[in-house]
Amino acid sequence: MASRSANFDILVVGAGPAGIAAACCASESGARVGILDNNPRAGGQIWRGHQHSDANPDARKWFDKFAAAKIDFLSSSEVIDQLENGRLIVQSIDAQSIDEVRELTYKNLIVCTGARELFLPFPGWTLPNVMGAGGLQALVKSGLPISGKKVVVAGSGPLLLAVAAHLREHGADVRLIAEQAPWHRLVRFGMSLAFEKTKLAQAFAIKRQLSGVPYKTNCWPLCVNGDDKLESVTLRAGDRTWQESCDYLACGFHLVPNTELAALLGCELRAGFIRIDENQRTSIANVFAAGELTSIGGVDLSILEGQIAGYAASGQAASAAQLVPQKRRLDRFAALLRETFALRDELRSLADAETIVCRCEDVTLSRIRHHSSWRASKLHTRCGMGACQGRICGPATEFLLGWKVDSIRPPIFAASLQSLAVAAAAHTQEHLMLNEESR
Repeated sequence: MASRSANFDILVVGAGPAGIAAACCASESGARVGILDNNPRAGGQIWRGHQHSDANPDARKWFDKFAAAKIDFLSSSEVIDQLENGRLIVQSIDAQSIDEVRELTYKNLIVCTGARELFLPFPGWTLPNVMGAGGLQALVKSGLPISGKKVVVAGSGPLLLAVAAHLREHGADVRLIAEQAPWHRLVRFGMSLAFEKTKLAQAFAIKRQLSGVPYKTNCWPLCVNGDDKLESVTLRAGDRTWQESCDYLACGFHLVPNTELAALLGCELRAGFIRIDENQRTSIANVFAAGELTSIGGVDLSILEGQIAGYAASGQAASAAQLVPQKRRLDRFAALLRETFALRDELRSLADAETIVCRCEDVTLSRIRHHSSWRASKLHTRCGMGACQGRICGPATEFLLGWKVDSIRPPIFAASLQSLAVAAAAHTQEHLMLNEESR
């Protein structure tokens, strides 16, 4: 197994919109900049598939900047552990170099690890063809044929509309969009767009794409029906319930920030997000954060935060300061998003006793509900100990039962024994050096 090291003035983790913007702006200072991502190409979940397309002019602009800048891109790589003195242990997940481990050293780190979908368990949600809304969109971008397939999009948040529009553009028969938020909140949210010209234009564009598709508010899935795969979904809207036939259910209840790496580094969290100052600096002096792990506010806010973080981390304070007033305005929009799409209490009772909560370990709600905490449930049922490392069931149990994840421990992602051996050796060497220095 190969093990290599590299040194950077600024290292960016996550090559989505925020990470790309951070790396590009940091590189303007002449610093040595590196960026890593677990995907083979830059773009993240938002810009996946736009690398060689003119369909998204904003993405195209940043991809061009990224290609022209002097930036080392470490693709198909995951951080599994961290060491003292600004060092990360990174493993390759590329088929050509699987198990290759690198030790990356940095002076300043910018964490742009984005967010993932929040999944809430309900009867039948583990059946084939029940997918995350963003997950189905990503599969279609990667070539999954969707033309002519009946799709129901359900859950909460603006992502539902973007996914539905994308699926319809690729020929899907989008039967309806079920939004759990009440109508009065959405009206207020829509009125706020009058002061956001760019977002208003985006909203009208999506509305045209979805012309004729029913959009039901106060509506959510109760259960999925089918034996070996999805056949229909039972929905509720007010006092009415009915079954909607479909080939795919794209379901997601807004987003959860990926804070694991920042938390492992010791960054302070606030209301589930990484706490930052106006320059995107976290509670750790040489660690910055940008994008959806600081707030869920859309791609425009993520790009802006990435720019500020890139400038601030590379010593371009004046350039960072110029962008702060614009960020404050978008922060207000992010707060409105959280308020508008806050989840209703009825969703806490969707799962019955035999509904699987932890998909990795097949743990049902009846097996965990009598435990008092996340830690106790893990010890007695293995809930959260599977391949996803609690990324799916953790947020679900937090919403259903009010549990909090007690601590973040390495490896952040599932790692091979070879990778763990290298990480353990690095820790041992570090401890020996520290002991030697203390004598």
